[in-house]
Amino acid sequence: MGGETEVYFYHLESRTLEHVLPALLERSLERGWRAAVQAASPERVEALNTLLWTYRDDSFLPHGAASDGTPELQPVYLTEGDANPNDAAVRFLVDGATLDDAAPYTRVVHIFDGHDDGAVARARAAWAAAKTQGHSVSYWQQDEEGRWQQKA
Repeated sequence: MGGETEVYFYHLESRTLEHVLPALLERSLERGWRAAVQAASPERVEALNTLLWTYRDDSFLPHGAASDGTPELQPVYLTEGDANPNDAAVRFLVDGATLDDAAPYTRVVHIFDGHDDGAVARARAAWAAAKTQGHSVSYWQQDEEGRWQQKA
């Protein structure tokens, strides 16, 4: 990918991951980016796989997980590991998933539950690590209408 990696932190307060992740993935695909979503467990990957098939009746979000085969062909790849078999430009980290090296990505997005003290603490630690590694970091919160507002 080359260049500086942008590391975004999305702080969930009024909406759930299941509500915001599909829209964020749609925006990534609109930019021409392949995406990877890294969750904390195989069970969560399967739950997200189901979600992305059913979140809206009038839309199709092309995606797959290891259980679907051919990960290199998936525009959105769901995983509990840190491999990047679909050559994703953007990586979403959910449920406290961690990534050792953000450099191969154009953008890494941490999505965390603002009502979970442990998730907030992990996000703060990830923020500090990203800054130390020289990445460009930004922090986003949703307003009352559900629009993302950059706060830092």
